[in-house]
Formats: sequence, structure tokens, C-alpha cells
Amino acid sequence: MTSLPPSPQGRVDDLASLLIATLDARAQIAPISQTHPGFDLETAYAVNARVAALRAARGEKPIGRKLGFTNRNIWDEYKVYAPIWSYMYDTTVRRVDPGAADFDLSSVVEPRIEPEITLSLKRAPEPGMNEEAIFECLDWVAHGFEVVQSLFPDWKFAPADTVAAFGLHGALMLGPKHAITPSNARQWRERLSAFEVTLFRNDVAMDHGHARNVLGGPLSALKNVVEVLAADRINPALKAGEFITTGTITRAFPIQRGEEWRSEFINAPFEGLTVRVT
Repeated sequence: MTSLPPSPQGRVDDLASLLIATLDARAQIAPISQTHPGFDLETAYAVNARVAALRAARGEKPIGRKLGFTNRNIWDEYKVYAPIWSYMYDTTVRRVDPGAADFDLSSVVEPRIEPEITLSLKRAPEPGMNEEAIFECLDWVAHGFEVVQSLFPDWKFAPADTVAAFGLHGALMLGPKHAITPSNARQWRERLSAFEVTLFRNDVAMDHGHARNVLGGPLSALKNVVEVLAADRINPALKAGEFITTGTITRAFPIQRGEEWRSEFINAPFEGLTVRVT
């Protein structure tokens, strides 16, 4: 084994190609942090950028960002103690309307499911904005299920591994969009920080979560990534038209064929979604 220099372009290119090949093969590899001592978050985000470029070159369009590990309640479980982000693509996002869909398990590796809130931007938020100003940048809000996956066996990894490996993103099942308008803006502003959700598997409640679980609320999670990207020397800031998943509100659970997963909200006008695993 050799140590990984801070950000050698050749090594970054090789790792990005390896991760995409592993994704395409529906395979798993040892964590990069184990095979390349010195692999850190700065290098991981460089790999993240190269992965996005390679996926775009083969026709996958980046259309948003996914946030991960915004829920502090799961930090000890995964030994990751700060939020991360990565890209989502037109090939990984599926619209679910009127509220139920099948999900093909063969498309992901060691999948888990997470209920999340998605925020879309009508204009780019800027560093230093408070949550009220961040909210004014929103175009619509939606609920969705993200299916996350691990290219590393048994979900064992370091934070840098998760960043490089697509932020663990597998797919997003995105529910109906709710436009934010002058007439409903106050209601949405209040409820984005106060809603609750219960996650069911085959009608058995598996977990219950509150908006505050994601760094205090979805707007706070969005504010955090705006600041993180402001300090990123490689990856671009958020822009108008992008949408952002703000992290799991409950714990993430493994999924298997034949299961049906459902969300149910309190104190929010979100439709619950149902995902049938096939």
C-alpha cells in the first residue's frame, strides 16, 4: 500500500473510474480509506467532481444534490460525524405520482430506504444567508424516499469513502411537488421546522422522526451545504433549478423484495408515499 497524496489528478481519475465500474457491475470493493491510506475528504470531493464529469460525459445529467448524515441520531451507527453531499442525476431520480411505485432491487447494492424532504431552488442561495432568506430562494418542496446503497461491504466505511462513492446515493423516489406561493409561504415556513413522519414496513411502524432531526430542520440542512460549498475549491455552488434532498428524518432501514414501505406525516401537507420493493 502507498499513501495517497493530497489531490493527485491521476489518482483521482483512477478512483473515479473504479467507482463507476463498481457501480455499473453492482459490485462492492474494500473502502478506499483502507486501500489508500491518506485518503481524505478533500481528495474525496475531488473524486466526487470527477465522477460527476464522467457520468455527465456518458449522458447522465446532474440535476440536484443529496445531503447525507444530516441526522445526528444516526452518526454513532455509521461512525460518520458530519454531513456530506453528492450529486443526483436524471438517471437516478424517479417521479412518483400519485404516490405509489415499485422499486427494482437489482439496481442497487445493500440498499436501505430513507424518508426525506426535497427543496427546489428558484434562485441560488448565498453564503451568510439566514434561514428566512434561504426559504425565500425556494421554488417548491416535496417528500421522497431515497434508496441509499453501499459499495463497501456491511456498510463499513470512513466519511471520505461515502463522499467518493456518490454520497451513498442509489435512487430518489420523488413525490408530488408543492409550489411555494405568497399565499402559502408562511404555512410552509412554519411546517418545515415542525412536521413529523412515521416510517412503516408492511404496515408496521419502524421509526418516527421530526423535522429537527436533520440539523434542526430542512432549511438548516440546506443552509449548511451552502456554507460548505462556499469553501469548496472544486465543486460549484448551488444554482437555480437544482433540488436538494436534506437527509433522512428517521433511521435508514435495509429493504428486501416483497416489502412495502410507507410514510405518514403529521403537521405537514405532504402526501405519504408507498414504495413496493420488487
